[in-house]
Amino acid sequence: MPEFSGPDLAAGSGGPGPAAGGSIATRMDRLPITRTHRQATVAVGLGMFFDIYEVFLAGVLSGVLASQFHLSKAALTPVLASTFIGMFLGALVLGRAADRFGRRGAFLFNLALYSVFSLLGAFSPNAVWLMVTRFCAGLGLGAELPLADAYLTDLLPARRRGRYIAWAYTVSFIGVPFVGFLAHSLFEITVLGLAGWRWIFIIGALGSVVVFFLRRGLPESPRWLDSVGRTEEAERITARFEDEARAEGHELTDPDPSDGPASTGTEPIRNLFRPPYGRRTAMMLVFHLLQTLGYYGFGTLVPVVLAAKGFPVGQSLLFTAVTYLGYPVGSALSLPIVERFERKFLIIGAAIGMALFGLAFGMSHAMTPILIFGFLYTATSNVFSNSYHIYQAEIFPTGLRSTAASGTYALSRLATAAMPFVLVPLLSSAGVGALFSVVCGAMAIVAVDVAVLGPRTTGRRLETVNQ
Repeated sequence: MPEFSGPDLAAGSGGPGPAAGGSIATRMDRLPITRTHRQATVAVGLGMFFDIYEVFLAGVLSGVLASQFHLSKAALTPVLASTFIGMFLGALVLGRAADRFGRRGAFLFNLALYSVFSLLGAFSPNAVWLMVTRFCAGLGLGAELPLADAYLTDLLPARRRGRYIAWAYTVSFIGVPFVGFLAHSLFEITVLGLAGWRWIFIIGALGSVVVFFLRRGLPESPRWLDSVGRTEEAERITARFEDEARAEGHELTDPDPSDGPASTGTEPIRNLFRPPYGRRTAMMLVFHLLQTLGYYGFGTLVPVVLAAKGFPVGQSLLFTAVTYLGYPVGSALSLPIVERFERKFLIIGAAIGMALFGLAFGMSHAMTPILIFGFLYTATSNVFSNSYHIYQAEIFPTGLRSTAASGTYALSRLATAAMPFVLVPLLSSAGVGALFSVVCGAMAIVAVDVAVLGPRTTGRRLETVNQ
């Protein structure tokens, strides 16, 4: 993949383009999809790959780490939770930093932090060292997904942003089956004197370094630059996008000159709890507290659930890997529909589908229905995931977009950290059926939450959604 060098988009250098009426937002929304849009989508998707990679690592490695460090179930739980606690704090800090100091810098810092501590984690001599490095790696990755949502939402034109954000997530979700099959392949082998599970951390660290250098060529968000008063830089980058579009043979319509600049600066956090955003903030807080049970609860606990059904560890890892194929497939299935249907209703429909397939999976004991319902669950869950990741960035203004998306999403990280303390004991005491009944109930509440409190966004300009 070539470096994103042209035409000086990363630094916003070069002379300003021809004078144009209308705001930066209007000019960005009238653009066709250009080479830089596509390159940014791929670079963002590859970065998110490692967030997804890390989240699903916990489930597939739980048995291996318990054996490697001779951990009891009680001792294993904080090791698995440490990454998500780090992600919670990272999402809060880096999400706000992206609204104050820029999207691009936050993107680069988080990957660098993750890469360093993922590599250190690969050489952990004991469980305490592993827990500390997993926590620090989580700090780096905590805001990765909401930062990606905010950045691509800023950059992409209104009529195409849903589809291209879904493309970025489709790239990222290749990480789920990749982790599953990698763990299955490295489960009982040693490579160059290192246990296979250590190589999984090394691969994550080295891969994220490659993505770091790809991202260095990304442009800063013109919308964000304009919102904080850096209008000259915003103008230069926007003009470069327009020049690139014309060079690719596109004719651009004249923007509405009456649509003036929307520079409001970084807004105070208290605005999230005032009309019209208080209702949306409340919706997303409830949403992220509960969607975690359905989305990450299933993905990270599948190996444990299969072990509870009586399958040996090696076979359960293989079943898990096959089930995980539903993640990229479901993400790809969302591509033709995220712009065709209102995203609010896609979220509601997918949440109901997850509840039904989860119950069917929980009641299955034979290999065939386990694989079928597991695949259907994961495929549906990624229509759900892609839709809400697009949605959560659309419903807040530029000056609060990253803060809101990251701050509410951080609750899902904290809930994920708490899941081993809640769901694993529930599984042990009440069985698989009770576990999936809880998941079903959580997703039903999520559907009602969005139905009652969520605005419509599909195809609408961000400035219109957030008037």
